[in-house]
Parts: sequence; structure tokens; C-alpha cells
Amino acid sequence: MFGITKGVNVLALSVCVAVGVAGCNVEGRGARSQWPAEPGASTTPARLVRAGEGIDIAIADAREVDLVEALVDHRKQYHHTLQRLHDYYEFHGYTAKQGWAALELQGLRGVKASYYLLDAEVASDVLRPTEEIGEADALYDEASGLMRRGGHDVPGLYRRDRMIEAAGVFREIIQRYPASDKIDDAAFFLGEIHKEYMPGQELIAVRWYERAYTWNPQTPHPARFQAAVVYDYRLHDRDRALELYQAASQHETAHKGNLRFATRRIRELTSGGQSTQPNNP
Repeated sequence: MFGITKGVNVLALSVCVAVGVAGCNVEGRGARSQWPAEPGASTTPARLVRAGEGIDIAIADAREVDLVEALVDHRKQYHHTLQRLHDYYEFHGYTAKQGWAALELQGLRGVKASYYLLDAEVASDVLRPTEEIGEADALYDEASGLMRRGGHDVPGLYRRDRMIEAAGVFREIIQRYPASDKIDDAAFFLGEIHKEYMPGQELIAVRWYERAYTWNPQTPHPARFQAAVVYDYRLHDRDRALELYQAASQHETAHKGNLRFATRRIRELTSGGQSTQPNNP
């Protein structure tokens, strides 16, 4: 048992090192960085982005952008190379090594990476779900199963580790199969996970919701409505919320309960009426 535990700990450490300290320091988001200032860098943030729950994302300078983009690229390269190694072992029948690579991939999915620049972290809005790809479908089923086992919509059964792992698989679909007809589904559920299970990541949540309906304007998921609720009650951007409630009332009419709520909220936001509270803001 000690040997197994030690192996898992070493694996977790290797994942943290490869992904970077940013991906493993989850609890210290509010701490002041001890990293020395770049020579000539301004000490005044160039831009502040409201992130909900009293958190601001400060963009310091161009050097930060370079570093974050490099970090994101290294994360993707690490995952891509590890997946290729796993597939190589599988093809050649090296069962033991394939199992090691599979275990490391599993650990990588369970790492909650921090998000520093929204545009660097979320996939481009130009993607389109045009192909049915069996491998992507299998990953989607896997991620959906992880969400169910993680207690999605059943608070008493909630397991944070399963939700983080599910998010990793949904991102994997988008990264590996950007033309898959499952990318808008994956984006929607990434929005759900960041909204419901990752405190302080409201801007990431709405960005994924927005990708879902941008990639597929006919997505079956209530992505516009969910984004509207987050903008309304968590980010307190009522103008953007109103736009999205109106869009939801036009494009997401199959969701009757949401449609009734959106209709009431549009009336309140345009007439100064009393606020209606959603069931799960």
C-alpha cells in the first residue's frame, strides 16, 4: 500500500511540475506575488477585468501576456506529447508502459489549472462543430459520466475531483477534435462546471457559455440563458444580461421554465421592477 501511495504522490508531483505552479496553487489566488518585477515593467495594471466574488484579474503588461501564452502552450504540448506516447505504446503492445501513460493522463485531467488571461485560456470563437468523430463522442460520454459520478445537480453527492476531471476531458475534446460536433456541448458543460463548482471563475464560465452558442447558434443547451444569469446575479452586468435574456427568449424557446424567467427578468430590467431570484444563480 505504501508503494502505491508513494507512486501516486510522485505522479501528482510530476503533473504539477509539468503543468506549472499555476496549475496547482489553487488556494492561493488572493496572495500577492513574490515574483520580481520585470525590468521596465509598469507597476500599475494596464487593465482590470471583473471576475466576480470580489476578484479582479489584473493584466500587468505585455510580458505577462507572453508568459501566460507560453504556459498555456506548454500545457497543451505536454498533454499532446503524453497522448502520443500513450498511443505509441498501445499500437506496439507495450501494455505496462501504456498503463503508466494512461495513469499520468488521468492525473493530468485532475489538475485544476488557474486562469490568468481569458483570451489565452479559452479556445477561439472561430471553431465550428461540423463532423461526427467517434473518438470525440467517446470522450464526451466519458466526461458526462464523470459529471454524473461527481454529483452534477445532486449537491449531496458532489465530488470536486470528479468535476475537475470532467472539465479536463471536455477541454481535451475541444483541443484534439476542434471540428467535432460535440465541441458546443463540451463548451456548455465547461460553463456549467466553472459556474457551479469552481468559485470565483464566473468570467471563465460565461466565456464557455458564449463559445457554445457562437460555435453552434442552434446548440440544444440553454447557453445564452445561463450566461445571462451569471452576468445578472454574479457579475452584476445588467446590460449584458438583458442582451442575453433577449437572445435566449428568441433562440432557446424549448426551455419553457427559462423562457418564463427570462421574460419576467427582461420586464424588470427595462422597467425598474423588483428583482426576480433564479432558483440557482
